[in-house]
Amino acid sequence: MEVFNISGLRVVSLLNNNVSGSLTPNIGSILPDIEELYLGSLTNLVGTIPHSISNCSKLTSLELSINKLTGLIPNSLGYLTHLQHLNLGGNNLTSDSSLSFLTTLTNCRNLTFLSLYWNPLNGMLPASTGNLSTSLRTFLADSCKILGRIPNEDGNLSSLLFLYLSGNNLVGSIPTSIGNLRMLQRFNLTSNKVTGFIGDHICKLQHLGEIHLGQNQFSGSLPNCIGNNTSLREKHLGSNKLSSNIPPSLGNLHDLVVLDLSSNNMVGSLPPEIGNLKVATKMDLSMNQFSNEIPREIGELQNLAHLSLRHNKLPGSIPDSISNMVGLEFLDLSHNNISGNIPKSLEKLQNLKYFNVSINKLYGEIPSEGPFKNLSNQFFIHNEALCGSSRFSVPHFIIAQIKWEKIASSFSFAGNCTSSYS
Repeated sequence: MEVFNISGLRVVSLLNNNVSGSLTPNIGSILPDIEELYLGSLTNLVGTIPHSISNCSKLTSLELSINKLTGLIPNSLGYLTHLQHLNLGGNNLTSDSSLSFLTTLTNCRNLTFLSLYWNPLNGMLPASTGNLSTSLRTFLADSCKILGRIPNEDGNLSSLLFLYLSGNNLVGSIPTSIGNLRMLQRFNLTSNKVTGFIGDHICKLQHLGEIHLGQNQFSGSLPNCIGNNTSLREKHLGSNKLSSNIPPSLGNLHDLVVLDLSSNNMVGSLPPEIGNLKVATKMDLSMNQFSNEIPREIGELQNLAHLSLRHNKLPGSIPDSISNMVGLEFLDLSHNNISGNIPKSLEKLQNLKYFNVSINKLYGEIPSEGPFKNLSNQFFIHNEALCGSSRFSVPHFIIAQIKWEKIASSFSFAGNCTSSYS
C-alpha cells in the first residue's frame, strides 16, 4: 500500500499480470490524483467497481477489461468529467434495463473510447447515447444482450469511427440518421434481428472500410448507390433475406478485399463488372438463386484465393478464363446446373487445394495434372458423364449420350477419354 502514497503518482499499469483481489472500496481516497489506471487482463480481479472511483476526479483513462468484475456499472462514472478512455469489456457487469450509466456518461465531454463488450447488460440503448461526447470515436458493445432498436439519436455521434453492436438482440431497421456518421470506418451489426432494407443512407458513409451486417433479417434490394462506398475493403451481408440482382455499381469498389453475400435470395446474373474487383481475395456468393452463366470477366480476379458459388442455379460452362486466377486456392461450384467439360487449362492453378464441382451436369475427361493430382473423387460425384483416372472413381471410357429413340443408329461420345463399345 505504501506505493500508493507516492505523492506524484499519476499512472498505474498492472496490465496482463498474475494479480488477484478486488478494487478497494475507498479507491477514490487512496488515489485522488490518479490520471490513468490500467488493470486489464489480470488473473483474478473480482468484485465490483466501487462508487468511490468517482472521487478519482482527474482520471482520463480507466482500463478494467477482461477480468471477473460483477455487479452494476456505477452511475458515478459520470462524475469523471475528464475521462477519455473507458474500457469495461470482457467482464460480467450488468446495469438496469435503461442502461442509465450511459446517460451519466454524457457528462464526460472528452470521452473518445467506450468499450462494453461481453457484459450481460440486458437493457435497451437509451436515446441519450446520442448525447455522448461529440469526440467519441469508438463505441464497442458486442455481445451485451442489448435489446430494442438502435436509437435515431446515435446519428449525432459525428466523430464516430468504429461502431460495434454485433451479437445482441437488436430489432427494427437501421435508422436513416446513421448516414450522418460521415467519419465511420467500421460498422458491425452481425448476429442481431435487424430488419428492413439496407437503405441509401449507408451510401453516404464515404470513409466506410468494413460493414458487417450478416446473420440478420435484412430484405429487399441492395441499393444501386452501393458503389459510392469506394473505401470499402470488407462487405459482409451473408445470411439475410436479400432478394435482388447485384448492382453493376459494385464494380466501383476497387479496394474491396472480401465480399460475402452468401445465404440470401439473390437472383439474376453476376455482373461482368465483378471483374473490376481486382484486389479481392475472398468472395462467397453461395446459397443464392443466381441463374445466369458465370461471366468470363471473373478470370480477371488474379488475387482471389477463395471463391464459392455453390448452391445456386448457374447454367452454362466453366469459363476457361478461370485458369487466369493464379491466386485461387478454393473453388466451389457444386450444386448448380453447370454443363460441358472441365477446362484442362485449370491444371495451371498450382495453388488450388479445393475444387468441388459435384452435383452438376458436367461431362468429359477430368484433368489429371497440376492440382488435380491431389483432389478427392467426392468433388466430382453426381454429374452427367465425367470420365478419367480411376482414382476419381469414374469410368476410363464413357458413352456421354445415348439417344434411345435411335439406339440402333446413334451414339455420340463426349470428352477426350479413351472410348470403346461392344
